[in-house]
Amino acid sequence: MEKFITLTSAIVPLPIENVDTDQIIPARFLKATSKEGFGDNLFRDWRYDKNNQPIAGFVLNNPTYKGEILVAGKNFGSGSSREHAAWAIAGYGFKVVVSSFFADIFKNNAMNSSVLPVVVSDAFLAEIFACVDKDPKMTLTVDLQNQKITNNATGKSESFAINAYKKECFLNGFDDIDYLLSKKDKIEEYESGDCGACPQ
Repeated sequence: MEKFITLTSAIVPLPIENVDTDQIIPARFLKATSKEGFGDNLFRDWRYDKNNQPIAGFVLNNPTYKGEILVAGKNFGSGSSREHAAWAIAGYGFKVVVSSFFADIFKNNAMNSSVLPVVVSDAFLAEIFACVDKDPKMTLTVDLQNQKITNNATGKSESFAINAYKKECFLNGFDDIDYLLSKKDKIEEYESGDCGACPQ
């Protein structure tokens, strides 16, 4: 897992509400057990027709929009709890997903897959979509240390919440095992009974 501290990037706008995990990664692609290759099938049925030809109207097929931040409509990641949806988003190259609401299970799966879900207000989300309509090259800055997201087109910012444990993992590039290893000395001290502040 790479460290995540601050990211400034152009965005890929997906102003569609209630996007569920089956739309993010269709069920027929869930047979694999490795995380590899899921990005190729992100939004598969929206990206390609029945003849596997790119659908010109879908944003991921539009060369105008590039970036490591996906900005989606309200209620992103609803439906089944498949972690493959988060794998697909990470595999495609997105490091951040911005929305005004995420399904809880998707949100946790995203963080476990090194994708930062950033919750903003409905008004802030609408402003982002309005700005990218005017300028497809507009950027957002996500400052994890200060838990702040900034629309660089307007200079406006909002704070966002994140679990303190997950924040530490992102800032240090830790997965769950790395985090435990980083606390090895304290764990050993506690187990040995030499920790003066530890309960006896």
